[in-house]
Amino acid sequence: MTLPQRTLGTGDAALTVPLQGLGCMGMSQSYGKADRAESIRTVHRALELGVNFLDTANVYGNGHNEELLSEALAGRRDEVILATKFSIARDADGRMSVNGHPDYVRKCIDESLQRLGTDHIDLYYQHRVDSAVPVEDTIGAMAEQVAAGKVRYLGMSEASSRSLERAVTVHPITALQSEWSLWTRDLEDNVLGTARRLGIGVVPFSPLGRGFLTGAITSPDDFEEDDFRRFNPRFQGENFAKNLELVDAVKSMADDKGCTPGQLALAWVTAQGHDVVPIPGTKRVSYLEENVAATEIEITDDDLKRLEEIAPFGVAAGGRYPGSAGGPMVSTYGDSPEK
Repeated sequence: MTLPQRTLGTGDAALTVPLQGLGCMGMSQSYGKADRAESIRTVHRALELGVNFLDTANVYGNGHNEELLSEALAGRRDEVILATKFSIARDADGRMSVNGHPDYVRKCIDESLQRLGTDHIDLYYQHRVDSAVPVEDTIGAMAEQVAAGKVRYLGMSEASSRSLERAVTVHPITALQSEWSLWTRDLEDNVLGTARRLGIGVVPFSPLGRGFLTGAITSPDDFEEDDFRRFNPRFQGENFAKNLELVDAVKSMADDKGCTPGQLALAWVTAQGHDVVPIPGTKRVSYLEENVAATEIEITDDDLKRLEEIAPFGVAAGGRYPGSAGGPMVSTYGDSPEK
């Protein structure tokens, strides 16, 4: 199967990818237990369906996710556009920090290449900007990896407008990966406009609202004990009940269109521009197939108007991460305190 293609970035930084990618994080952390064999089957099925844009990071499962992809892609590396990230570190107690020092860039790329069993990364992201290190220094070290042939294209994740503007003075940035969905539209405030002005493509993560927009989650009790969402403000108490109202409205519209609510949510993100390539995450073949089918759903102007009424900017109740415990995972959109 061949999916329609889109281009992230412009000029020498242009990277052609399928209309939808696959986020692999849940195969190693955050969303309860995963079955290694089913995860590998999901990757293989993704390639059969034309979803060959795979996303991982060195921090996912503390390297486990990259190693898993290496196993899944044995003998098939040339079929894949492989993206990974660095800069978030997790210590033995699970505490996270951000490190953008040039030496850390050099250390992380070599470790990721080894775990992934490859000699190059197609798209290498700075996972979060380090407020203690000038972004120019970090991007400069990443650019060294391009010159060395270890990386093809550079990206940033959850970066502010100012960080993007500063980064492109050092090296072209192909993609910005940030959370974007019907219930997380912060990106639209000013960062999206900056990315487009700079010719940077957009790769939305969690386009299904961490699974909430699929309609499959009806109670916090649906989560396993180690599921990140148990501690997420949007999935707790009054916030959960309020957000269910949004999901019910999406369900109703999806019924009218003859699709699932998750497919409608994905189709909305995909319809936001030809420079947008969502990477819904899953660890199961059945959900992957449902997600890919969303690429065939047509979103009309009337649909967009109705969805705007259902899910206006700021509609979700509760924060994206568990307060200060979110630490480096929390974005600093807009003018940020980076050096």
